[in-house]
Amino acid sequence: MTSLRVPLDQYADRVRRLPASCGPVRLVGIDGHAGSGKSTFALRLAEALGGAPVLRLDDIASHDALFAWTDRLREQVLSPLSGGEAAHYETYDWNARRFDGTRLLPAADVVLVEGVGAGRRFLRPYLARLLWMDLPRDTSWARGRNRDGAAQEEFWDGWIPAERKHFAQDPSRPFAEELVRECPQGYEMREGPGGAAQTHRSVTHSEGPPAVR
Repeated sequence: MTSLRVPLDQYADRVRRLPASCGPVRLVGIDGHAGSGKSTFALRLAEALGGAPVLRLDDIASHDALFAWTDRLREQVLSPLSGGEAAHYETYDWNARRFDGTRLLPAADVVLVEGVGAGRRFLRPYLARLLWMDLPRDTSWARGRNRDGAAQEEFWDGWIPAERKHFAQDPSRPFAEELVRECPQGYEMREGPGGAAQTHRSVTHSEGPPAVR
């Protein structure tokens, strides 16, 4: 795989030159296991893009629909963006366990979508690019548990089998054009499986290599 060792501002220039994929919008998906660093990377890339809007899938999902949120995403986000209009989507409060507000998502030149499932089968036709945070799942989950603390232990106990099932049925990594690895100084980006000839092959295997134990 080809290594892309470029600063984020240079990578941002590449993203700006991508063809529009969702109406006038270049929708860029950032997927990976929970705890893999998607949110932090998305914020840094958004900054390099001059303040690109970021849609967090955590705002779309809920306790009752960890992955069954595609209808809501289509109606509240993809349909308006496809028409060149700003989206207004409901946001979920994970502590209060209810949808408690509405957020504006402009139809900007580039919009980032980050979260587990950002590269799922349903979303890929709308994406100009798919990036995968290339951190093994066990390492990611351990980091996420440590980040969220004891208060979220019960949530993580339910989340991990749900994520396993999701990626077993609908993998994202095999379709990612770039694999992103966090380094001591910034990020390293390598060509992903989706950047090669395998982009449209049928995929039934599990996500990525097993974690090192």
